[in-house]
Formats: sequence, C-alpha cells, structure tokens
Amino acid sequence: MPDAIPAEFAAALHATSSRRGHFGARLLYFQDIGSTNDEAGRLADDGAPEGTTVVAEAQHAGRGRFGRTWFSPPGAGLYASVVIRNTAAAPLLTLAGGVAIAESLRALTSLPAEIKWPNDIVIDAGLGRRRKLAGILAEGTSGADGLQHVVLGFGINILRTAYPPDISASATSLEAELGRPVSPGAMFAECLAGLAERMHDLLSGQRERVLGRWAELSPSSRGTRVEWETIAGRRTGLTAGIDTDGALLVRRGAVVERIVSGVVHWG
Repeated sequence: MPDAIPAEFAAALHATSSRRGHFGARLLYFQDIGSTNDEAGRLADDGAPEGTTVVAEAQHAGRGRFGRTWFSPPGAGLYASVVIRNTAAAPLLTLAGGVAIAESLRALTSLPAEIKWPNDIVIDAGLGRRRKLAGILAEGTSGADGLQHVVLGFGINILRTAYPPDISASATSLEAELGRPVSPGAMFAECLAGLAERMHDLLSGQRERVLGRWAELSPSSRGTRVEWETIAGRRTGLTAGIDTDGALLVRRGAVVERIVSGVVHWG
C-alpha cells in the first residue's frame, strides 16, 4: 500500500502544478518499494491514465539498463516512474527525459549537469572522468496492436552515502557535489514539470528543440573517444553527435557509424 505523501512533496507539487499538466495528477508515494518502474508498469497494465506517477525514497529491486542493479538505499536518493500512454513520443523519450532531468538539476542547484548518451546524467570530474548523478530508464509494453505504453523512470542520487565498491569511483550525489542537502520534494516536482514540458515539445512538432537542447547538454557526444562491441569485434572512434532518431554517431576515419543500443565504453 502507498504511504502518505510528505508535506514537502505536496507543497512542491502544488507550486509546479501549472507546469506539470497531468504528470503527477495521480501520485503514489512509497517510503520503500521493489521497483518504481515495476509498480508503474502494473498500474499501466490495469489502465492507469497518462501521467500516473510512482515515487519512492528507497528501492530494494531498482534497476538500470540491461537489468543492472540501481543502488537505491533508504535516505540516499529519489526514484520515480511515470506512465506514458501517448506512444508517439516513444522514440525520443529517453533523450527528452535526459534533457528534463539535467535542466532540473541545473535549475535547482549550481551544478553543470551533463548528459552522457544514452541515459546518464553526470558531472565532469576532469581528466576525462565523469561521475554519475542520475539515470533514466524507459521500458515499453507491447500488445497485438503494437506499443501500448511506456514507463519512464528516473533515479537521482540526492544525499551523500557510501557506494558499493563497483560504483564508488563513478557515482556521486547532489550533497557530495554541493556540500549541502537538496530537498527531494522540490527536485521531484521540478523533474516532473520538466518532463511534462519536454513531452509537449515532442508531441507538438518541436522534436528539433529537444534534440538541440540535448546536444547542448552533452559535450561528451562530440569528439570523445569511445569503444563498443560489434559482431565483427571491438571498434573505436570519436563521437560525432546524435541523429534525428537519437542514435549516437561515431566517426571512424572517413566513416560515420550509428550506435542505437549496447554498451559503449567512454574514454
């Protein structure tokens, strides 16, 4: 069963109500949950309307791309998932989510949050190193008539915490970077408002606006050395932006290749 929505969250949601549209109009808050994406997916399967949102302050089965565990201990972060039924936005939904989350972090903090393709929000730590602040996960459900709905999830590291050894060098939090705590409620409401605004862009013929802003927020997508696996073996190249479908472009000599999925190792 959902828990009572904290006053801090309710006040922040009220303050952003004119910008959020139906995002968060139906809201389920949990102090702890298995996975917000799983819960939102179940609600969507049961007919939950567009914008239904699940938010939690801890997950014990949170995940990222390829089913990787998302470290989500109590008191350390913010985890939320939104039901998207207008599937016309699906092809660029992850990119739009990245823009919304990065812009929200910039709006509420002094941090120059960046996007690392396809779904990470990072801080440039210098010497080519990037530390992860947040991540995005879009999961679709299809039926006989095609794509039925998408759940767009995001997780943000809010408070300083001890990370597991395998991510301790690559993860960071808002508190660790700022030296002060940040209100989870305010951050959540700002992110929902940003997602609603970027969804509007996608659905109103302004996808170029989203793509342009994504490029501005992703300096690593231009001129960064990357490696990736193909059927023919490992390849290397320099990033050359994204195309209109959101694929990462990589230049190898005179050839530009598209990467649409898989693991990319960043130099």
